[in-house]
Amino acid sequence: MIVLRPRCRRPRRRVPTLLVTTLLAAAALPCGAGAGARAGAGQGAGQGQGAGQGQGFLVDELAPGVYVHRGAQLPLDAPGHDDIANIGFIVGSRCVAVIDTGGSVRIGLALRAAVRRRTSLPVCYVINTHVHVDHVLGNEAFKDDRPSFVGHAALAQAMVRSRPYFLKEYAQDLDVPAAPEQVIGPDRLVATELTLDLGNRPLTLHAWPTAHTDCDLTVYDRKTSTLWTGDLLFIERLPALDGSLVGWIAAVDRLAAQRVKLAIPGHGPPTTEPKEPLARERSYLEALLQGVRRELAAGESLQDAMLHVGGDERSGWLLWDEVHPRNVARAYEELEWEK
Repeated sequence: MIVLRPRCRRPRRRVPTLLVTTLLAAAALPCGAGAGARAGAGQGAGQGQGAGQGQGFLVDELAPGVYVHRGAQLPLDAPGHDDIANIGFIVGSRCVAVIDTGGSVRIGLALRAAVRRRTSLPVCYVINTHVHVDHVLGNEAFKDDRPSFVGHAALAQAMVRSRPYFLKEYAQDLDVPAAPEQVIGPDRLVATELTLDLGNRPLTLHAWPTAHTDCDLTVYDRKTSTLWTGDLLFIERLPALDGSLVGWIAAVDRLAAQRVKLAIPGHGPPTTEPKEPLARERSYLEALLQGVRRELAAGESLQDAMLHVGGDERSGWLLWDEVHPRNVARAYEELEWEK
């Protein structure tokens, strides 16, 4: 059980100014990119299909009627920074559902063109898996299709909170001139679970308790047993914590219990064997949890925790040096008042 204690009972530890700035911006930063992506250009991140790589906008049909564009494993300050998330669409007999739209109107338009190349059916739903910029700024490209924009029950307020930051930091990724109405939030909210039918194609949308963010949504295509995890699953790129560490571990355990034939993570390669990457992600998150708890129990400062926690999990993760300290700070903030 977690009990929230009045914060005046325990002296607040000194937090570096740069870290404070990062934490304040965290809700608006793209998953897996965060502070680490801004500073991680020198780490040799792997690449997906990103349109910013001079190879066009590639979309693969990974299961019948399931089309995926894989984002590049790039830092947020690199060319192509608006194309780092996995996005795509599902085609039914009646209409199409788009799942995430990318980090700019440009990428959204490229995705819309990919839909039109494959079907003349209307886009009836645009589903956002969470609030982060690399998943939602392309919504504007679908406005004229008049779809229903669908998201977690908490997404509407998360978009309201994030809109000023998006306009300030990512104006170049919107139409000129950038305007608040281009950052489109949901008009249909999912409190727990919702089924959308594309015509002989039911999709189950599940709203999760706070985990990676406070507005995570997964999409399950029953026809092909394909699960779009959003950023509840990262593959290759270090998971970025913006919600609840305890909640995220619980979500991973529930995802691992699901039987799916194909999992499409928010970042990294789609997989037919999701249990292995889920286990790897859980190992990192658990090491973060237990490491921060040990530091707190020993009365160690946040700075000490950032030096000592989780180092054994480093191997194989992209953007570790920048993202991991931020994750430690997030976890420390969450667990400091745990009892």
